[in-house]
Amino acid sequence: MFALQHHSQVPLVQQIVTHFTGLIEQGRLRLGAKLPSIRQFAKTHSVSVFTVADAYDRLVAQGYLVSRANSGFFVKRMAAADAAATGTGVRRWAPFDAMWCLREVFENRDLALKPGCGWIPDAWLFNDGLQRGLRALAADGGDFGGYGDPLGYRPLRQTIRDVMLEQDISVSLPQILLTQGSSQALDLVARSLIKPGDSVLVDDPGYANLLHSLRFLGARLLGVPRSPDGYDLGVLESLITEHRPKVFLTQPRLHSPTGSVASLAQMHRVLNLIERHDMLLVENDIYADLDPVVRQSFASLDQLDRVIHIRSFSKALSPNLRVGYLLASADLVEDFAQMKMMSGLTSSEISERITHHVLMDGRWRKHLKSLSGRLADAHDQTAERLLQMGFKLFAQPRAGLFLWAHHPDLPDSDVVSAQAAECGIMMGPGHLYSTSLEATNWMRFNPAYCDDERIFDFLKTALAQRQAV
Repeated sequence: MFALQHHSQVPLVQQIVTHFTGLIEQGRLRLGAKLPSIRQFAKTHSVSVFTVADAYDRLVAQGYLVSRANSGFFVKRMAAADAAATGTGVRRWAPFDAMWCLREVFENRDLALKPGCGWIPDAWLFNDGLQRGLRALAADGGDFGGYGDPLGYRPLRQTIRDVMLEQDISVSLPQILLTQGSSQALDLVARSLIKPGDSVLVDDPGYANLLHSLRFLGARLLGVPRSPDGYDLGVLESLITEHRPKVFLTQPRLHSPTGSVASLAQMHRVLNLIERHDMLLVENDIYADLDPVVRQSFASLDQLDRVIHIRSFSKALSPNLRVGYLLASADLVEDFAQMKMMSGLTSSEISERITHHVLMDGRWRKHLKSLSGRLADAHDQTAERLLQMGFKLFAQPRAGLFLWAHHPDLPDSDVVSAQAAECGIMMGPGHLYSTSLEATNWMRFNPAYCDDERIFDFLKTALAQRQAV
């Protein structure tokens, strides 16, 4: 009987993955067999449901399991002997899933090169402004006790209100909730609006961390294919008509991973569908500060009637300063604030006060303009190098953090990413951003980290090896 070794140096997640991969490879779990539910396995083995969900997510990503809505997890992969007998190939294992990506960000900084990462280089951040903000906070003195306002630091919310008005979004203070980064904002919205088994519309490919969180909540993901100018509107309308989802979580501007930007015409049509079918739309606009172009948002078009708008200061200021916010109707914000209090009390007023000082710094807007210029140059250089090597680009935004690319001679980005990791290079394998977690040849590149010749030397070698086969 299988028993988890809680005191072993091998992580519990890896023990579960190894257990099931062994059963499948040995033929003891055959194609189509159903695994215990996440909660059943967790209860039987005295382990958290999060640990089991993480392990099952890895097994899906590695091609061993398939998740079927409202049914559970089933074996998708034949044992090696069965595959040989039927002539079916088995895809090479690669240790890349949503939790691997999170750990690379938060635990493992050993990889020297990070063209697949999702943040700005330290040297490009507003470090001098942040230092001035810290000094100003120290000079202010004041009360650092207590938990602060559940909605967040009032002067910062007032500043956000004024900035939003410049961007054609009319919002009152009760409609603004400060959060610990955009991740908490997305989590509060998801946990408030989505129940296990609910159908939820998401971008496909989409924001990896969000997709992982929604799977953990038990949501049924309905992928809306992205296009270079937004969405496949025909698929979107069909999914809404067939499944009647309550919410569409999307990233219209400088989308991760494709970098694409939804056109104004497309946004109008999406909002028309949202209104006709009595839905909500969650606009994840966390890269707005990196966009040099003045453009409309879903929130400015809808004025927060059916739109929940989410942003973050972390991308352009500092990932360590976890300050984000959401805008919504006052009734929804009250619900989200209660959820915020239940899960973590208030957000950090100290971080919010530092952020407010930075925004009041006259050099903040100059920093954003300079940052946009650096990103545009990096996009141009990276796009040119990739195109010269025969890569195909999904879009060329010249802004934001991402280029989405594939090469016809590199059919599986998992394999490329595994090889890259052995060379100290962190890539962005495409299946991380897929609603189905299926293997793909697409990869995400962050142009801000593509200035090292070793990255392109590696890609050239990988292409040469593949073409020689």
